[in-house]
Amino acid sequence: MSGPELPPPAEILPHAGAMVLLSRVLHHEEDHTVCAVDIDSQSMFRDAAGNVAAWVGIEYMAQCIAAHAGLVGRASGKPPQLGFLIGSRRVDFHTPGFRRGQTLEATARRVWGGAEGLVSFECTLLDASTRALLAEGRLNCFTPAAGAVFGGGT
Repeated sequence: MSGPELPPPAEILPHAGAMVLLSRVLHHEEDHTVCAVDIDSQSMFRDAAGNVAAWVGIEYMAQCIAAHAGLVGRASGKPPQLGFLIGSRRVDFHTPGFRRGQTLEATARRVWGGAEGLVSFECTLLDASTRALLAEGRLNCFTPAAGAVFGGGT
């Protein structure tokens, strides 16, 4: 599925306001999702020049995973679910950062795992214009069972 039938990220992420870092969902299939990130004057974590450090790319990739989970859940009538980034493997950055005015394409492809519990995704960040690989790695996440309660005593 791609194009206008895909909802805006704010409708499928368990984030709110400025913490929704994705600009658009570009494409979604059963095992992967592609999202756009516009580096602009509204971008969180930007420096004085409007640029964003490469390490923020991990969050862009993690939010693409959350968008994937949100779209899978939405197809079953479920609201966005809370998930946790628990680790990464072989994350490589091929750039020091992202420039103001640049559009990134984040891809998250499920390697293993299901809708709940542990799940692993191979992720990439590309420059949307040049198709240059900017970052890549495997992110491991945990999605608790629906209705799970965290924290708090009795």
